[in-house]
Amino acid sequence: MPLLELRDESAGYDGRSILREVSLTVEAGERIALVGESGAGKSTLLRLLYGKLGDAAALMPQDSALVQALTVFHNVYMGRLHERSVWRNLRNLLLPAAADVQEVREVLAPLRLEEKMFANVGQLSGGQYQRTALARALYHPGRVIVADEPVSSVDEHQAREILATMNEEKETVLLAMHDRSLALEFADRIVGIRDGRIVMDTPSAGMTPDDLDELYLSKSAIAA
Repeated sequence: MPLLELRDESAGYDGRSILREVSLTVEAGERIALVGESGAGKSTLLRLLYGKLGDAAALMPQDSALVQALTVFHNVYMGRLHERSVWRNLRNLLLPAAADVQEVREVLAPLRLEEKMFANVGQLSGGQYQRTALARALYHPGRVIVADEPVSSVDEHQAREILATMNEEKETVLLAMHDRSLALEFADRIVGIRDGRIVMDTPSAGMTPDDLDELYLSKSAIAA
């Protein structure tokens, strides 16, 4: 049974249609990268998939959505707010429990963020900020991660580290990516989107970035 299945779904926002008659099946264990030019509908499709998955998925949105005034600990802990009691969450806001601190520390350590646990997120570098967003998603108990441009603000070395960690720690990975080379390297399936429609759905094995050029051509160029 598929983890998720879309059949002729359409979606948009503010009364504007973005995705039109999209069908997609996702199996548990897949690493899927959505690729295409800006505005093609990658983020909209990713939000649609996340909405269908609910608490089974951890979200890493494009803007990371970290709370600047809170510490790294508190931002990462938010990955499990939904499964903890109100009392426990309030207590951890004021005086973090030792057991919860240890849980978060175990997530932060391999990301080289342990020493920043009680630093405010607003004081972090761009790379540390991105890794904190990843830590929150990894702390979430869901076995699926849904990430929208998760390495957009880090260098290539850090990008590879982040993507490799996602693949190691989560069973199923759904990404929207602008970097074609990284998409091919870390995903086993490429879903190409153009003008709100899926126009490519293929294994990444043996592909090169040039094989994705058609996703970035204008309609007139394709017709020619």
